[in-house]
Amino acid sequence: MDQPLQQEGYFGEFGGSFVPPELQEVLHYLSEQFYKFRDDPAFKEELRYYLSEYVGRENPLTYAERLTKAWGGPKIYLKREDLNHTGAHKINNAIGQILLAKRMGAKRIIAETGAGQHGVATATACAMFNMECVIYMGAEDTRRQALNVFRMELLGAKVVPVNKGQGRLKDAVDEALGDLVQNYQNTFYLLGSAVGPHPFPTMVKHFQAIISEESKRQIVEKEGRLPDAVVACAGGGSNAIGAFAHYIDEPTVRLIGVEPDQAPSLTQGVPSIIHGFKCLVLLDEDGQPKKTYSIAAGLDYPGIGPEHSHLKVSGRAEYATVTNEEVLEAFQELSRTEGIIPALESAHAVAYAKKLAPTMGQDQIIIVNLSGRGDKDVEQVYQMLK
Repeated sequence: MDQPLQQEGYFGEFGGSFVPPELQEVLHYLSEQFYKFRDDPAFKEELRYYLSEYVGRENPLTYAERLTKAWGGPKIYLKREDLNHTGAHKINNAIGQILLAKRMGAKRIIAETGAGQHGVATATACAMFNMECVIYMGAEDTRRQALNVFRMELLGAKVVPVNKGQGRLKDAVDEALGDLVQNYQNTFYLLGSAVGPHPFPTMVKHFQAIISEESKRQIVEKEGRLPDAVVACAGGGSNAIGAFAHYIDEPTVRLIGVEPDQAPSLTQGVPSIIHGFKCLVLLDEDGQPKKTYSIAAGLDYPGIGPEHSHLKVSGRAEYATVTNEEVLEAFQELSRTEGIIPALESAHAVAYAKKLAPTMGQDQIIIVNLSGRGDKDVEQVYQMLK
């Protein structure tokens, strides 16, 4: 196993960069460029422009009045990432990273995707900035999310189905990292989850932190105080780390990540190395990443972001699981009650908020991060309910 060549990029014992030396050089350069441009006034201004004029931010923090009444407990607010251009939180990070890629002179963008939302966001950003785009997607996920595959192709991307392993998100990441090693001289890997070797988890958090930056300001404007809990689904961890970021230093706010009960990396994982970084990983009896499954393709990953691993081990955040049945029920309940069809990923957060609500008082507040909309999942849910 390659040893980390640098100590930066750690969250407690998790994170780091366990990659071959030639890739380490590429990541070190990427890290330098990220830190250089992150605080550059011109970069920040351009990012602000596209988040406003292209993505449609800021999006609302919606009071779910009927859901609050139905659950009979705390006030429920929904952070509406489903209203972003392309229908999910993924575009926040895609725009940020592609502006960085542009400054670094990259001509070719590669990405991995599970549910297809990050693939669609990347393909959208590449179309906007006229860049070559290659998306790796597990073959199983291309079948589950055929509509998103067509969207990516419509936007000009080449979608490469990955048949290795289970043909799911982990396998797509494997292929994308392999491509980067082969083509690093002209290729920028636009990683969509808060995973991977340093600096990817830090970059993704930086571009997704806009979620909690807005929700924190919005809830104080609406209620005059911070929420009691923030709930988000957790697969790779990008929407959750974005939803948590500006509350991590607020000890009165509970941070709760929700996983599928068939891919419980944080609730059952052990410290290990996957995809070039250390995190909590589900391992089989041979010490290999365990096969996982979720009805939400975006949560089907045997590891988790290193910062989530640290938040779990340190006790700052809580992580729980929900069943497929609870998720399908939440998917339908939010649709009927508030007229909002959530992504299956987001429905995990809704399902857990429903279980959490009876344990809290009516004077309390829960923010649920609605990471995406459910257009992509309607046909799949239709088949499952049949």
